[in-house]
Amino acid sequence: MKSIRFAIVGAGVISHHHARAIAKHPQAELAAVSDVYEPSAAKLAEQYPSASVYADYGKMLARNDIDAVCVCVPSGQHADVAVAAAQAGKHILCEKPLEITRERIDLMVRTAREYGVKLGAVFQRRTMPAAIAARNAVKEGKLGKIVLGDAYLKYYRSQEYYDGAGWRGTWAMDGGGALMNQGVHGVDLIQWMVGEVESVFARAAALARDIEVEDTAVAVLKYRNGAFGVIQAATTVYPETETRFEIHGEKGTIVLGDSGIKTWAFIDEETAPIAPDSQQSGTNASLSGHDILLDDMIHAIVEDRDPMVPGEEAAKAVDLILAIYESARTGKEVLLGR
Repeated sequence: MKSIRFAIVGAGVISHHHARAIAKHPQAELAAVSDVYEPSAAKLAEQYPSASVYADYGKMLARNDIDAVCVCVPSGQHADVAVAAAQAGKHILCEKPLEITRERIDLMVRTAREYGVKLGAVFQRRTMPAAIAARNAVKEGKLGKIVLGDAYLKYYRSQEYYDGAGWRGTWAMDGGGALMNQGVHGVDLIQWMVGEVESVFARAAALARDIEVEDTAVAVLKYRNGAFGVIQAATTVYPETETRFEIHGEKGTIVLGDSGIKTWAFIDEETAPIAPDSQQSGTNASLSGHDILLDDMIHAIVEDRDPMVPGEEAAKAVDLILAIYESARTGKEVLLGR
């Protein structure tokens, strides 16, 4: 297989997951790292001898020997980097959320298609065996008619966390709070497992932190398949709890969290699907989600196919979160139009 040379834009915490995944892959090489604060890029690059350092990602993108770019900048800057990368002919693996407005997501998707490059998003929880098994059980009708699909996304982030980086907790760069930053993985996962959402009614506000965006949110969902559900998201819960997903159908229940399956119960045990190994069904498997998604991106490039989570699919979580925000602002139920 052809070796794919990657560059990373943005040398913050999440960039290290990308760099490690690239270094571990036999068909990948880290060619360059860019950050507006060049010492951060240099600190990351010093662990990988093949990586050059740039303060200006535009100069880095001008290189002909870079095939793909990992976008690890603040959420509200994703489109800037992704569009520039696409126009330079580079494939794109972008951190969550894909962007913070639908208009900028559409721009990313359209530009990637126009320039013939792959655009993939990092929603690594979709790689969890427990989540895959739950989705398959729903799609195969093993739970019968789905009646409830719930997500509990309770994190803890102190005021110091928000104060430690100027972009956190802002509408302009973070695009939201407990939902758009921390909770977006769970928002994506519940609709991926249960089905697309038709409407929401929600409350969201900053109840404990001095930030522009919400630190606590609740939403009532109606899915297109007729089921109801709730999302609870917060960065105000101490100690934070394991994220938890509950799917209830007329023929059984599946409950799962980061550590795997909690409940796998079916009325008809003879036709019930086999539960995934509880020791390997969570996020602690030997391969991390970033490893899997990077490997998938390499195969997507070589095989000329869409990546596991293409831009159009990644947009769904943002659409749902934006609908929740609109409902919280207006006090009305909001229909999702896409």
